[in-house]
Amino acid sequence: MLKLPLFSRWRTSSAISILASVLLALSAISTMAFAATITNDTFAKDTSGNPIFAQGGGVFKFGSKWYWYGVKYNGAVTYVANPSAGKNGDTSFNAFTCYSSTDLANWTFERNIMTASSPGLGGAGWVGRMGVAFNSTTRKYVLVSQFSGDSGSGELFATCDTPNGNFVFHHVQTNVPVTNGHTGDQTVFVDTDGKAYLICSSANGRAHLYVLPLRASDFLNVEAGANIFNNGGREGNCMFKFNGRYYFLSSDLHGWNASHCYVIDSANIFGAYSDEYVMNKTDLDFCHVTQTGFGVTAMGSTGTTVFFVGDRWCDFAGNGVGFNQWCPVTFSGATPTFQSVNKVDFNAAAGTWSVAAGNNYILNPAFEADRVAQTSVAGWTSTGSGFGNASGSHTPGRWHFHHSSTALTHQVVSGLPNGNYTLKAWYKSSGGQSTARLFARNFGGSEMGANLTTAKSAWTEATVSNINVTNGQCDVGLQSVASANESLDIDDLSLVLNSSMPPPPPPPTSDVYPAESAVATGGVTINNNNAGFNGSGFANFPISGGSLTFNNVDGNGGGPRTMIIRFANGATAARTGSLVVNGVTSSLTFPSTGEWTTWTTMNVTIALNNNATNTISFLSTGGDLANIDEITIP
Repeated sequence: MLKLPLFSRWRTSSAISILASVLLALSAISTMAFAATITNDTFAKDTSGNPIFAQGGGVFKFGSKWYWYGVKYNGAVTYVANPSAGKNGDTSFNAFTCYSSTDLANWTFERNIMTASSPGLGGAGWVGRMGVAFNSTTRKYVLVSQFSGDSGSGELFATCDTPNGNFVFHHVQTNVPVTNGHTGDQTVFVDTDGKAYLICSSANGRAHLYVLPLRASDFLNVEAGANIFNNGGREGNCMFKFNGRYYFLSSDLHGWNASHCYVIDSANIFGAYSDEYVMNKTDLDFCHVTQTGFGVTAMGSTGTTVFFVGDRWCDFAGNGVGFNQWCPVTFSGATPTFQSVNKVDFNAAAGTWSVAAGNNYILNPAFEADRVAQTSVAGWTSTGSGFGNASGSHTPGRWHFHHSSTALTHQVVSGLPNGNYTLKAWYKSSGGQSTARLFARNFGGSEMGANLTTAKSAWTEATVSNINVTNGQCDVGLQSVASANESLDIDDLSLVLNSSMPPPPPPPTSDVYPAESAVATGGVTINNNNAGFNGSGFANFPISGGSLTFNNVDGNGGGPRTMIIRFANGATAARTGSLVVNGVTSSLTFPSTGEWTTWTTMNVTIALNNNATNTISFLSTGGDLANIDEITIP
């Protein structure tokens, strides 16, 4: 054995120790949280700056990379070149595309893995709804797609030795084991054990939903599986897996149009599945104005993010710019909730996401979520007369919103980080209205707005700056007071955070009166089933006729006082009732907080006596009220 001098041994062991520390540090750096931004509502570009053409496909992870496969349609190419031309119907097949990424945000174009001129693809009619799976037995990557052409009509199979090579036609399976022998909409789903499945409906009527395994030996045929659900007809069928549970997603039979998302879920991929339900928040803007496309489950060191990737189908339906929209799905237990965001920061190493800088917090800002002319448009509440979505758009799309009389259209944007915001909108105006106004209100300060009464025949941008949100919400919208032939059109609103505010200092000592200490009558009950309340319960009001009365309230000096009401309103619309203070009645409106577990406060100025003899009552007069947790008199 070679014997080293003591000093040499020290240096050697120290060097090894230092090297180990350096390697450990480099390893930590390699897995450090670096977020990349995914931007929706625009033409996504690859790392070379070219549009990403990948519709009706899916994202699959092979090794350390994600691969995004899809279809390039000739209509998509012409649409990108001239989006102002709007809706087009050119679904002719150009190529199967392949992109790769390590962060799900930056995609490198690998190649067109098959084209319309590839052997076996001659005479192509409809081609799409495709995916790729790796078969560990044959060591082949297998492409599966709907296909009609010279080789037959059914499921096309092609193979390759690499995920990004030139795939070679194998055959077309012309009879799939579903009702009528052909699938409706479909996607390829690869489970965590490597098994691959076709997630689909039947073609005619699309009333049956299926999970069909690909033949285990080679993935080169679709085999009989399970008819897991029957309904009135679904399309946009796809699946993701989270915490060992399978979620089968589908849309309404709306063609290329946007839809809210239907879900059935199960602990076993072949069932039994739950009753069908609509995923939380997908009806607010119809899945960020998309049809269900496919799911991506991305696991990291500290979390797992599920992305719902919806498709806008290169404007085949007129739904506006942007082929694919990436929106996170969050979970309360096993219950999924859709998060409609415009910009997402995703940390692939950690598996976590957050809302990115520059996000537009308004839902359905372009009024595109409804496929036919509507007066009540998804995401928005309107009252008055002479309102509805109208054809044409400021940017590529199908609709904008129109006022032709006295009307109010607004949206309570909740869950906002407190901070300084800018509200913008594009409008056209006939001029002459006594009121035509873009506004922001109920954000913790005085109402702000922009006057739109000056005649504008071309789309013009209006801006409301320095909106300091202090209560986590902002009610934004359009108000018109107009006579005949006086109109106002609006489109493409945005509410963007400029800078966040530090949390406010704790309030001074105040008198707090919990709902459970008040007198509840007329069917009002004290419940504790919605998390987040203070004390031991909150007041839940019936549809009408209920009251909650706080007696012996201390006026803390008397005179005009600010009462702080803590409440939750999980309904989509605001709820209005009456407030009675020492016999004086006034109306009171509770804006939506988005969820019944989302509690917020609002301030109301009331006149109180300078003693503890005040009586304050909340009444549900014409409909249900919000849930009331407590009142505070500072």
